[in-house]
Amino acid sequence: MTMFVLGDVLSGAEVRVLRDEAARLEFEDGARTAGARARRVKANDQAARSPERDALLEMARKALTAHPVFQSAARPRQMTPLILSRYREGQTYGYHVDDALMGGIRTDLSFTLFLADPESYDGGALEIDDPAGLREVRLPAGSAVLYPSTSLHRVAPVTRGERLAVVGWIESWIRDDAERAILFGLDQALATLDGGGDVALVSDKLAQIRSNLLRRWAGR
Repeated sequence: MTMFVLGDVLSGAEVRVLRDEAARLEFEDGARTAGARARRVKANDQAARSPERDALLEMARKALTAHPVFQSAARPRQMTPLILSRYREGQTYGYHVDDALMGGIRTDLSFTLFLADPESYDGGALEIDDPAGLREVRLPAGSAVLYPSTSLHRVAPVTRGERLAVVGWIESWIRDDAERAILFGLDQALATLDGGGDVALVSDKLAQIRSNLLRRWAGR
């Protein structure tokens, strides 16, 4: 499973604007948008529809889609409408797998864009069940995590403060997680060369990509 952490999706000033705008929004029960199974374990709030909410989410969407790592890692074909989610003390979202289809969009990748400073709340980690072990994600405000929608995951209970984040799902032009990772590696190698970086490092990266392609193609 390939997981990407994207730093500085939003500047500090942009985060403050989004948080200030979010504080003026009306929130409703987040279970209303969950699937039948997930609804039983979802206890959070999400911003109700309004022009102010839509403007806030559009700002977040533009920042994400402008991020070069987001574009290279996700190769987005289309995205679901974004959700502004809020967890207060005692709220949580138990283990679940995101719905495979949302509004006719195949969900290949999920993302969380953190808006709350991690020092301002306790608990609330995004916990992703990985074959290598449980991954706990609590990122600085303005950073995002991108991970396969096939994964079992949860938001741990918040025990202090408020966890605020923008979440959404992506249908990628490249459905297969391993193939997206190979293309991402090629993008990184080209960026290193274009920037006059370490040629030896690029050579190692290309050798890795060649081996991974051979593993995929051998015996076909």
